[in-house]
Amino acid sequence: MRTYAIMTRVLKELIRDKRTLALMFIAPIFILILMNLIFSANQTTNITVGTVSVSQSLNKDLGKSKHVDVKTYSTKTDAKKALKNETIDAVIKKNGNNYNLTYANTDSSKTTATKMAFKNALTTNSTKTLQSHLTTATTALAKLKSQLPAAAAQSTQQAPTATKQAAPKITNHYAYGDSNTGFFNKILPILMGFFVFFFVFLISGMALLKERTSGTLDRLLATPVKRYEIVFGYMASYGILAVFQTILIVVVTIWLLGIEVVGNVFGVIVVNLVLALVALAFGILLSTFANSEFQMVQFIPLMVIPQIFFSGIIPLDSMAGWVKDISYVIPIKYSGDAATKIIMNGQGLLDVLPDIGVLLVFLIILTILNIRGLRRYRKV
Repeated sequence: MRTYAIMTRVLKELIRDKRTLALMFIAPIFILILMNLIFSANQTTNITVGTVSVSQSLNKDLGKSKHVDVKTYSTKTDAKKALKNETIDAVIKKNGNNYNLTYANTDSSKTTATKMAFKNALTTNSTKTLQSHLTTATTALAKLKSQLPAAAAQSTQQAPTATKQAAPKITNHYAYGDSNTGFFNKILPILMGFFVFFFVFLISGMALLKERTSGTLDRLLATPVKRYEIVFGYMASYGILAVFQTILIVVVTIWLLGIEVVGNVFGVIVVNLVLALVALAFGILLSTFANSEFQMVQFIPLMVIPQIFFSGIIPLDSMAGWVKDISYVIPIKYSGDAATKIIMNGQGLLDVLPDIGVLLVFLIILTILNIRGLRRYRKV
């Protein structure tokens, strides 16, 4: 009977807690629908290849490959500039009978697709060339045979050597990393930002919630202290801890995992510090809507986890336009883009200022909402 009584009491409490019921029944369905939307989208890899001194026939065969776009350049300098500006994904330069391929390699899937497309195009082009030579030789032999049998016999012996060609040598170069660079290198700058965001969000939200449930915040609100002073005070205190946490995550990620950083590590730290401040303000905001630590945790599958789907870890290029539009309201997208540009493309802070600017806009908006949110507890 006592067990039954305890069970009945807990069930009644759960039924009264609408937020918990929503988490148990609505959140899993929401996540599954979101995952289906992301993973069932067309995941084709589109690549753009720049060619220099490559024959028109090979360019044509390469362009016939699915999801491959070919751009021709007059000089290798122009092609390398386009590669650096991320206009193209690879450069193919012909030197005599050999080919030099330079890959951006910021996305290993595009590097692999480029290698396969070029190999297939080269095979197709070589086959066509061989067929053309055989057709020409066969026509010439038939003509000689009808005119002079002896000359035809001699031409038959020499014809095979005329169609032989040395196999072209292909040399691969990588603008970032090497042949062992994999998909993890691409998503690491985004994962770095996600972990910074997640842990700062969780710690700041839990800490402020504890201040409120323990009555500390109520006593503070009973004083003449302004709401913005309270918000700035909490953000400054938790922000100091967030700084050290962010630096630790970035440093360990880069040096412990041996990730190549083309740009300045300081720039990566700055980007993630701004993201940490956004996560701090976001955590404080959501903590105002929670009445317990358990309710604070309930926001994670609804507000935090979906962000990783639109952050760039899963390529959005081939998805519907409205799906990509969702990513523009995801802070982690901008930190991931900025960190990727610094780590893989060697860009500086000035180059990623637009991304940092968007993160600062998020920070300002969330801070204003935090100040207004305290009206729930005191009106001044």
